[in-house]
Amino acid sequence: MLRTVLGAGMLLAALVTALLALRLHLRRSRTAHPHRARLTSALPAQATSDAGTGRSDLARLHTALRTLAHHHTGAPPAVQAALVTTNSLRILPHEHARAPLPPFTRGPGKSWALPQDAVLLDEDEAPALPFPCPGLVTLGTTTDGSLFLLNLADHPALLLDGSPDHLIEVCASLTLETLTSPWAAGIDIWTVGFADDLPHALPHPSLTHLPHAGEALRALSERLLEIHQQPPGHPMRPLLLLAPTLTPTTAQQIADLLAKSDQAAVTLIAPRSSAEAFWPEAELLDATLSGPQRLHCTGTGTDITLQRLPHTDYRQIIHTLHDTPGPEAHAEQAPHTGPDASAEQAQHTGPGMPDTVNNTPRAATPSGRLDDNGPQSGPVRDDDAVFPALLPSGPAQAKRAAPPAAQPTADHNGSPAPTPAHDAHAPELRVLGPVEMDHVPTTGHGPRQAQLAALLYFRPGRNADTLCTHMDPTHPWTRRTLNARLQGLRHALGNDPTGNPYVPRRHHADDPYHLSPHIRCDWTHFTALTDHALTPGILAGDNDSDGYGDGGVRLHDLEHALTLVRGRPFGPRPLPWQEPLQQEMTTRIIAIAHTIATHRTAPGPHHNLTAARQAVATALEVDPTTELAYRDWLRIEHTAGNRQGLHTAITRVQQVNQSLDCTLETETEALIHQLLNSSNPA
Repeated sequence: MLRTVLGAGMLLAALVTALLALRLHLRRSRTAHPHRARLTSALPAQATSDAGTGRSDLARLHTALRTLAHHHTGAPPAVQAALVTTNSLRILPHEHARAPLPPFTRGPGKSWALPQDAVLLDEDEAPALPFPCPGLVTLGTTTDGSLFLLNLADHPALLLDGSPDHLIEVCASLTLETLTSPWAAGIDIWTVGFADDLPHALPHPSLTHLPHAGEALRALSERLLEIHQQPPGHPMRPLLLLAPTLTPTTAQQIADLLAKSDQAAVTLIAPRSSAEAFWPEAELLDATLSGPQRLHCTGTGTDITLQRLPHTDYRQIIHTLHDTPGPEAHAEQAPHTGPDASAEQAQHTGPGMPDTVNNTPRAATPSGRLDDNGPQSGPVRDDDAVFPALLPSGPAQAKRAAPPAAQPTADHNGSPAPTPAHDAHAPELRVLGPVEMDHVPTTGHGPRQAQLAALLYFRPGRNADTLCTHMDPTHPWTRRTLNARLQGLRHALGNDPTGNPYVPRRHHADDPYHLSPHIRCDWTHFTALTDHALTPGILAGDNDSDGYGDGGVRLHDLEHALTLVRGRPFGPRPLPWQEPLQQEMTTRIIAIAHTIATHRTAPGPHHNLTAARQAVATALEVDPTTELAYRDWLRIEHTAGNRQGLHTAITRVQQVNQSLDCTLETETEALIHQLLNSSNPA
């Protein structure tokens, strides 16, 4: 693997090798797979050595440029390029005649050289400073074997000759190296029409994949609108826009857009045949040549051999990245997908709660959909180093007041849920459990995008500052993060049948943030089912044992509604804005479960203790402290003549109250006394 990567360039090899080594270390620390653990011992010694040399050279360049910026904060010299070898490091300043500034000295030609004994910032001090050249990336090697890194952020465009395959190979090399470099956080990277699998293999807040040039145009328009909304002098992050298959029409449209903003800070990598007419002064390189070619933009007449990453090598790197998931995959993958799913289910139901075979409750699985996604944490900051999935559960929440036993009213005007959508194929937002969104992945930035979708659905029309604060009250998002997550959500959800995106685009600064009205939600479905089923007089007219009557299927509607519930609404750790909604949803779910249990426990045509147990189990999964559900459970076991099950339920409710340092409610104590002293089922 490393021999393949090293063929693409030493610096790229060093970066990818470091990334893979980190991921292998993380994987071995979590699993015990001897055949995979042997991978590092099988690596070529020379490859490992060369990669280590590349990393050390890169680290030295990194620290040297930060030291230069640290000593000259007023106006640090602009850097055009850097040349790196094993024993030397040089930079090419824009002002060739300028005297070198520490820590550099005069080098060959117009370059500044870094002495071996140069005094640099400590490794702990350097990362705290912004990197002055975030667009620095390897273009290739010079005739003397030096790596040539060009500061692409200083160039409006870099145009390439050759076939689409050759252009994609060069763009893939530039993308992967920029993304894995230590200064990647300082530049945004958009890939247009290629590398669609890279965001999944290597999630990064700076990386955005756009499937075609039309999406790039829309995204660029949004970026320029954001720039226009910023106060004067606000620093803008450079953007590397790689579009190896750009057409002349789209190139002209991009040029027209960029001409309207002098702060865009965009570097376009595109075909010469399509873009030269609109960027006539751009540097031109031949992507088909395997030998040296002249680079004119630095004014030094440097000859370089262009670096590229062949398709087969790129595929092998992507495959290896998929095979060695990073920390973000461990932090946000669904716990229920692993072998410990049954253990987590036991946490929800608790010990001593047998399944329905033994006549005690067990939660029903939503029909028609595998319940394979477990609890996920709230949004994690991009710099978060904690793995939420490995943290122990927090203390039990304060015990909620039980909802009234009466049937809930059908008046739901106060609910924040929008009107149900009519597009049966529209993406569905699921909040009756951990937050999920159709087509949005459960790894990388997917969970945060799903949380953002929930916020836009239940709180439409908010401004950007409010959204940023709601998404992380402790460390509010930046506008850049918000726009990046919105863009990712828009790409994931796609367009409705009429061609409009499910995440509408904003064309003016005062346009609201919202989702398409076609978006579906399980909570809206739940309320529609239960409102219909609880119409006054429905249950009184039922005549058959399956719950059918003059008004149609009603108990079945309630039971169908409960199958939508996957756990506590919004998951175990809701965001502050979700807490009132969580309370409302929890109260309603418990009331519906109580209604089902009451009708399924009583003698008559609706008697079905299995259905009653499933309803109670769902209520306890949503709120394991609600005594209303425990009283229903007690009545079920007493009705079934299951004395052991009755004692199990009594023990459970007592344990829950002891853990909360609470006493049993009067109604619960009275019911326990009544049932323990009664020999006949109620």
